[in-house]
Amino acid sequence: MTYKETLFFIGKCLTINHEAHNKRIVEEHLKNNTVDWDNIVKLSTEHYVFPALYCNLRKADFLKYLPEDLVGYMKHIADLNRERNTQIIQQAKEINELLLSHNITPIFLKGTGNLLEGLYDDIAERMVGDIDFLVNNNSFTESIRVLKNDGYYKFHKDKFDTTITNRHYPKMIKKNKIASTEIHYKMVSSSKISEFNYDFIFPNIKKKNISTLSYSDNIILTTCNKQFNDNGKIFKNFNLRSSYDIFLLSKKCSPITSVKKLKNHKHLNNFLYSSFKIFNEPNSISYENTLLAQTFFSNQIKLLEHPMSKLKKKLVSWRIFNTKAFKTIFKSTYKKEYRIYLKSRIHHFFNFFKI
Repeated sequence: MTYKETLFFIGKCLTINHEAHNKRIVEEHLKNNTVDWDNIVKLSTEHYVFPALYCNLRKADFLKYLPEDLVGYMKHIADLNRERNTQIIQQAKEINELLLSHNITPIFLKGTGNLLEGLYDDIAERMVGDIDFLVNNNSFTESIRVLKNDGYYKFHKDKFDTTITNRHYPKMIKKNKIASTEIHYKMVSSSKISEFNYDFIFPNIKKKNISTLSYSDNIILTTCNKQFNDNGKIFKNFNLRSSYDIFLLSKKCSPITSVKKLKNHKHLNNFLYSSFKIFNEPNSISYENTLLAQTFFSNQIKLLEHPMSKLKKKLVSWRIFNTKAFKTIFKSTYKKEYRIYLKSRIHHFFNFFKI
């Protein structure tokens, strides 16, 4: 199986309990023993969907077609991830109670938010890195203080604080707690979709003792995170974990209706179209069939077949860095906080090299 064939096969596997046509295709491959399991394990791990793959195959009663040692390994990894996520959920609930006691309402985002909301049939499906949550701008500094007083501290103690040019305070960890946490004051870095902010999502948040995004706003965040925060619109790479979240959310509400709430939604639509294709066209993932979306997906496929060289990736990353640096310098001409940030950064640079 080529990388492309493997990617699309995993995409079908992740939908077999919802899409009958994909279930038939996957079962046929499994029965005919035409699956390269080494490639499947490698790619699904690379995309952080290995536990989700196992959970879907198990629910569809397809594990009987897999090598016995592979099933044992998959179960082991899924069990470990389930235990980790159980601890993450408990940690998030503790943070929630702590902040609520100080009249701060955290809104949990991304993977942790999905676990708390109950998006997955089995919490083992989702691989989660950090506990991300959003607070009102007025509560941002106080939230940091409260967590620090509770024993949290910066993961990278000596790393320069880039909060002002980022979406969140640097990662914080606490002794004997399994996950790092990121306190967000905004969800998206790009000014092109700046209307997607706390005021936008707050009227729609879901509250069940703990606050999470509405399904519609979660779709927006998932697409924004992939296309803007992770530069998916530039690198045109696939991300099965994000697409799988979109697929599950599409069973709750319309993706295209959700992203069209934003004026500049064309890049978000591109990701919806890409997810629609990678999962073999499930009806629930709605999108606008534009030439831009078709071209975006076509370029994604070309990059699968002819990957970007390491040099080109470095050049693109350098261009992104320079663009961000220029914007920061420009903002310093009319925003005091950016002038203070640049002065501190230059001072940090000289101290680092002892100039």
